[in-house]
Amino acid sequence: MYAIPNWQQATQETVDHLSRLIRAESVNPPGNELPAILAIKEILEQEGLRSSDDFVILESAPQRVNLVARLRGDGSERPLLLSGHVDVVPVERDKWSRDPFGGEVVNGEVWGRGAMDMKGFLSMYLQVFLQVRRMQLPLKRDLILAAIADEEAGFEHGSIFLVRNHRDLIDAEYGLTEGGAFTVPMGKLRIYPIQVAEKGVSWLKMTAKGKPGHGSLPHAENAVFLLARALERIRRVGHLPVHITPTYLAMVSKAARQTKFPLPLLLRGLSLPWVVKLLLRVLRGQPKTLLMALTTNTCTPTVLKAGGKTNVIPAEAFAHLDCRRLPGQSPADLTKEILAVTGEGIELEPIATSPGAAFPTDSPLYRLLEQETHRLDPEGIVIPMMMPGATDACVYREAGITMYGFTPGRVPEGFPLLSLAHGHDERLPISFIESGLPILWEVVRKFCSGA
Repeated sequence: MYAIPNWQQATQETVDHLSRLIRAESVNPPGNELPAILAIKEILEQEGLRSSDDFVILESAPQRVNLVARLRGDGSERPLLLSGHVDVVPVERDKWSRDPFGGEVVNGEVWGRGAMDMKGFLSMYLQVFLQVRRMQLPLKRDLILAAIADEEAGFEHGSIFLVRNHRDLIDAEYGLTEGGAFTVPMGKLRIYPIQVAEKGVSWLKMTAKGKPGHGSLPHAENAVFLLARALERIRRVGHLPVHITPTYLAMVSKAARQTKFPLPLLLRGLSLPWVVKLLLRVLRGQPKTLLMALTTNTCTPTVLKAGGKTNVIPAEAFAHLDCRRLPGQSPADLTKEILAVTGEGIELEPIATSPGAAFPTDSPLYRLLEQETHRLDPEGIVIPMMMPGATDACVYREAGITMYGFTPGRVPEGFPLLSLAHGHDERLPISFIESGLPILWEVVRKFCSGA
């Protein structure tokens, strides 16, 4: 038998840590993560952990710092990594109801940039890490806490820096990061997606080349027209080809097993490509957007540019495309699909790319995550999910670490959790922390100790 933490006290401490991290401004760009890392350093030192023995601070560039702490086990199993980033996206202060870096607690919510993405989740990881130490759990595997930089702008000063230069410090069998096990309402259903995959990124420059000339003499070979035609073809076709991935099949299958007739029949139909294609033609709004993200490579124009003078027809026009690839789809596959839609006369040039990632849903840790999430909400539906966006799980994958997005908590009904990440008035309900901490604790306790 093991002692049970005082969850009321643990929740309050987590809230205090979160408020403190929000007040430590670490906006990226420019990415000054030092104040947040120093706050975590002080919290660890107050618990009796010592620099160099129990944790280390690693600087990749001036003000760009990471912290890695470790609680040692007996070495019979490989470590578990808890990874969370301290950098946050910029804010438009005039659009906020409160100080975005005030860390205020108002009506049971912690307000501020990063409350959700992801200082709130990191504070939960930190609290569980501290609880393990306080209660002196006998560990069969090391527990590693990584507070990292630069997740919001390319990973270079954070996870990439650690994997390339300090891999021994974060080398683990499994890891947890942001992106799953919180409530996503769908009608009367409550879904709890656990992130097991994420799309790869391909940012492309699309260029159309035409015939230059004087603006007073219009002609059809205007590069602006050619680019606009290509983009209109992408819009008109609606979506790129459908691909049914193993993660998507697992999601549909597990959802079908947890619902009542007739939903299982409808859900199983979603595993058929022709059904998905039909739905993509008839659905509208968010359901169509989500289904498209889960079953196709996506292509979104985000930047347009042509010419520099009003009376000169430009020889070139270009657009930036934010494209996201399904697991198993290469940059070449994506390019081929786009060019099949746009036709000839268009050039595609890569700007940036990341590989994406997919992890198994039959591992011991995933089964434990699923089991504990059901305890969070016995009436909820727990499914594996692919994130349409990207985290640095793909970087850890390259280091051989199996990563899952697991930041559990029950979201109050009507609370707009998903829309607040990177949005105005970002905040996190304290009830989310209160419900999620015991679940996260049980996962770490059972997986690292078994006590």
